[in-house]
Amino acid sequence: MKRFLIIDQTSASTSSSSNKIMRADVSNVNTESAASTSGPVSNSKSTKLRRYDENYLFLGFTKTMINCEERPQCVVCLTVLASDSMKPNKLRRHLETKHAELVNKPKEFFARKCSSFQSTQQTFKKMTTVPSKALLASFKVAHRIAKCKKPHTVGETLILPAAVDIVSTMFGDNLAQQLKSIPLSNDTVSRRISDISEDLNEQLFEKLKNNVFGLQVDEATDKHRQSYLLAYVRFIDDKDIREEILFCEPLTTNATGKCIFDIIDNFFKQHNMQWQKCVSLCTDGARAMAGQYNGLQGLVKAVAPNIKWTHCIIHREALASKDLSPSLNEILQTVVKTVNLIKAQPLQSRLFKVLCEEMGSEHTALLFHSEARDCKKPSAELFCDTQFLMKLAYLTDIFSKINVLNKSLQKEKANILI
Repeated sequence: MKRFLIIDQTSASTSSSSNKIMRADVSNVNTESAASTSGPVSNSKSTKLRRYDENYLFLGFTKTMINCEERPQCVVCLTVLASDSMKPNKLRRHLETKHAELVNKPKEFFARKCSSFQSTQQTFKKMTTVPSKALLASFKVAHRIAKCKKPHTVGETLILPAAVDIVSTMFGDNLAQQLKSIPLSNDTVSRRISDISEDLNEQLFEKLKNNVFGLQVDEATDKHRQSYLLAYVRFIDDKDIREEILFCEPLTTNATGKCIFDIIDNFFKQHNMQWQKCVSLCTDGARAMAGQYNGLQGLVKAVAPNIKWTHCIIHREALASKDLSPSLNEILQTVVKTVNLIKAQPLQSRLFKVLCEEMGSEHTALLFHSEARDCKKPSAELFCDTQFLMKLAYLTDIFSKINVLNKSLQKEKANILI
């Protein structure tokens, strides 16, 4: 890095007495430094390394440490010489050849140069080092951005300016200026979130290595029809039952029991997790999951014979809802077709929203059913039939109770010990 220094020309001319003093001091450097030499002896060379002497400042040199070794550094051009150049004649040669106009400068001139250089170093170090509190604040803000699923640019464009405005208004500009040292750029927030994620994963893997755990596996599909395998773990951490997501891996091929087992087994091997620590497995009732031989249950029991398999209670509710009486099941299928008909066309959804608002309904939108996609027009006369509406109300009460149960199972620390 180049530096441009302005040399004070007012002290360019010195008196003859000052020159004599300077020459006398330099002569002292030659005699005293030659007499006082110390330092470690090299294995390959028998010469000793000289140590820095304060009188070298007459020649415009200070010292710097490189690899635990003292080296002379010019206070004018900041050039660092080799360690064997720690000799007055070599330092004087550098001054005379590189800075001939400064040969007769007094010691105070080079002392000012040295002081200015050291203060510049300290200022540069302060500017490039993020304070610990600002670093911690950056991580906390990035954590909140990740939890709220907001764009990473919101930290620099909204959160930090808003925080500066709040602090400036409430406490003054001096405290508000300190907030500007918090790094919240787009790249910084992305790195913070990645670091937090990696740290949480490492903590989770470390806990699973020392504790038994239960594994819950399910398949999910996103809006692009890409299938994913979700895995959750439940374990005891300091007398507290915790549930954490273990991974979310895409299903690139078939969703057979063998493919699902290979994904989980490879993940266990990659993170040094043992199947013997897994004491329970919870899945749905699909053949690929619950099969005793070629399903995930059978393949897992082959490597962990003592594992216990359980059928997901929410999935059992879905199966039970299908096994209704013929009359209730017919009503359910009619409602499903009606809902999907409304959701299949944007115009029907808008008209349904207007109808609900006119009726004062609490909800104005519908969700697709998880399976049916039938868009055939149902008979509108059924919704005017008293018997149909009575059975529909009875069916609504049943599913409302099931929804209450499902929500109670999804909250934190919902554990049933038997």
